[in-house]
Amino acid sequence: MRLALGISYNGQAYEGWQSQLSGRTVQDRLEAALGQFTTESVSTVCAGRTDAGVHGLMQVVHFDTGLQREESSWIRGTNRFLPLDIAVEWARTVPAAFHSRGSATARRYSYIVLESQVRPSVDAGRVGWVFRPLDGNAMRQAATLLVGEHDFTSFRASACQARGPVKTLHRLDISRRGAYWRFDFEANAFLHHMIRNIMGCLLATGQGLHPPSWMGEVLAARDRAAAAPTFSAAGLYFLGPVYDACWQLPSRTPAYDWLP
Repeated sequence: MRLALGISYNGQAYEGWQSQLSGRTVQDRLEAALGQFTTESVSTVCAGRTDAGVHGLMQVVHFDTGLQREESSWIRGTNRFLPLDIAVEWARTVPAAFHSRGSATARRYSYIVLESQVRPSVDAGRVGWVFRPLDGNAMRQAATLLVGEHDFTSFRASACQARGPVKTLHRLDISRRGAYWRFDFEANAFLHHMIRNIMGCLLATGQGLHPPSWMGEVLAARDRAAAAPTFSAAGLYFLGPVYDACWQLPSRTPAYDWLP
């Protein structure tokens, strides 16, 4: 049968999602835990790979297994062998046609930024940080220039393996609660470092280093050198994929309520 799992994790201790020879990735830890629980080799496919230091509130994976267990047993049994900063949030039996990556219609991320003269402490690694005041209106004006279908080459890492740079950004919302800014992204897909590179430009605009119209110039340049430096991975959260309702999968986890 095919099983889908919703996974949450704090990415600070890991070299990203995708399996590496070092074994210090979220995928490596998850597959090791599944192997201990099932006593068989398990290979998972994820909805979206995350970089080192990026957190996941609802990564979705699927794998095939001949082991019959209750869905609640998959949760408790796998979590028993996982480190405390990774957890299986839910488990669902899905049709063989389901694919965690291929069945996704969109992907969602949030970036949390602390605006403060003092660096983060209790939330170190969980938020980005700027010490200069940010202009929300300027950042929102710049963000509107990115919404829609565009060639995002200017925001694409050199190591990006995507087939092409054209993506559709459905929304980019910016809100604030106290000293914390939240940037919500949803797109059909994202390029490698695309969000972190956009964040660099948004924050440069918010700090008054460039006018909002500069974002349009960066986008039109189709040149990575035209954009601001890549912003830190700290503060970036993968909220998970969006699926058609026919798959009957959860759309959120309790961890969503933790974000500012």
